[in-house]
Amino acid sequence: MGVGIATQSALHGHRTIVNDVDPARLESVVPKAQAVLDELIDAGRIDGQAKQAALARIETSATLDAMADAHVVIEAIPEVLDLKHRLYAKLNGVLRDDAILASNTSGFPPDQLSVPLHAPERFLIAHFWNPPHMIPLVEVVPGSATSADAIDSTVALMHAIGMEPVVLTKAIPGFVGNRLQFAVLREALNIVRSGAATPDVVDRVMKSSLGKRWGIVGPFEGADMGGLDTFVDIGSHLMPALAKDEDVLDLLREQVQAGRVGVRSGAGFYDWDDTQTAKVKAGRKRVIQSNGNN
Repeated sequence: MGVGIATQSALHGHRTIVNDVDPARLESVVPKAQAVLDELIDAGRIDGQAKQAALARIETSATLDAMADAHVVIEAIPEVLDLKHRLYAKLNGVLRDDAILASNTSGFPPDQLSVPLHAPERFLIAHFWNPPHMIPLVEVVPGSATSADAIDSTVALMHAIGMEPVVLTKAIPGFVGNRLQFAVLREALNIVRSGAATPDVVDRVMKSSLGKRWGIVGPFEGADMGGLDTFVDIGSHLMPALAKDEDVLDLLREQVQAGRVGVRSGAGFYDWDDTQTAKVKAGRKRVIQSNGNN
């Protein structure tokens, strides 16, 4: 995520510094950025000149001092609260007074994260979706102390780097996107558990129906267009039948216990051979061509 965000920033004209304590990760920054930019070139979104200009704006550093002049710092380290707190404590003595610190966390609330900070009014969450060069959404989640200026500046920056920011009025676990994602996943697992369909069928239904519709209208727009009275009638008999428990996670646990964790292990619900990988790559290319945010 860190490299993806950095590449998106650099592509839109910003000098961008990637910091990491692991030298191997720092060495991988440029190759990963090149891969993102090559995907954009392959989809016809940018040309080689834009790629080279973006790469020239990306720098790496093993020390936090490199962030001393940064206007915005986006933290994208692992989802471990103690690690984030220790990093923030160090940044207290590094960041300029008007710098904004944003976390890319997908779960921690802003007030819990900002405890070590001397300037919580300059802190908020900017939750990008992976990969940033394909998925434009950024959930901006202010804390109770976050200033209006920090929110407005972050929203403006997100627009400037080709993203689509939304501001939440309050922090809730998982924010909005992950809650919707896991609500769908719970029902998908429930369908497979019931024996009504295979994972492949569920995925095909999603991609060929709701996946296409939701790119045009959201759930509330769709309900309005379908008729709220109709949705009341359908919901009254369908919602009681939907999954409400957490037992469906056992389907995931069984795969994990068998060492099938997905792409990383070569297998999960699917066997990730060359054919399956190529199918996903072709889908990524279509998305970048039709909905690219660059």
